[in-house]
Amino acid sequence: MNGRWHSLRDAIAGKGLTELAKAARNQPPDVALDAVELLPVIPNPDKIVCVGVNYASHASEVGREPPTQPSVFSRLHNTLVGARGQIVRPKASIAFDFEGELAVIIGEHCRHVPRAQALSVVAGYTCFLDASVRDFQKHSVTAGKNFPATGPLGPWMVTTDVIPDPQALTLTTRLNDTVVQHDTTDHMIFDVASIIEYLSTVTWLEPGDVIATGTPDGVGLGRKPPLWMKAGDTVEVEISAIGTLKVNVIDE
Repeated sequence: MNGRWHSLRDAIAGKGLTELAKAARNQPPDVALDAVELLPVIPNPDKIVCVGVNYASHASEVGREPPTQPSVFSRLHNTLVGARGQIVRPKASIAFDFEGELAVIIGEHCRHVPRAQALSVVAGYTCFLDASVRDFQKHSVTAGKNFPATGPLGPWMVTTDVIPDPQALTLTTRLNDTVVQHDTTDHMIFDVASIIEYLSTVTWLEPGDVIATGTPDGVGLGRKPPLWMKAGDTVEVEISAIGTLKVNVIDE
């Protein structure tokens, strides 16, 4: 758009999504999708906030009681990876786990948003893979969730006119083409609107902020024996109405 916006975050903050959609409809693509490198949907968010243990099935498989309030943690920007990119299993651990999640992209500068109005501050939705270093997570969630290149986000953002109800989606995670997670977002303990209400009570939310809404059961930690990602693996997170986020695993 004539250099006015340098990222999707800029376009969201500048109220430019309608203009971008119109331009996309009226102008045929001049570059094939397969010919471009996909960055994280929001490469430079002000905040990346993740909700832990937000499906009862996941709470059960990891031996946790379902929470009565959202349990949240933050990720750093350098954890993000684009679709078709590579996630990095760190030298320090082999306990490298997968967590497929729905991610929410905030569209407004807002605080104290009532649940009934919460979806109105959403710009759109995308897929997220919360790759987790479990042995570090045992002593520190922040450490286990913040190794570089462990947070794929993409492949693109789907706006709320296409997804009016984020609790009506199906989420599937595949490891090497085998389904390892499959659930629907109506099984969240705290729905998207409740999460936004909670987080906006705690802090200001900004355009382009990313909220990862938690993972269902099927993670590697909950299996006997545990199932960890390793170099050479491919991982996919597919969400209905959005598409598929696919990445490869490499060693540090």
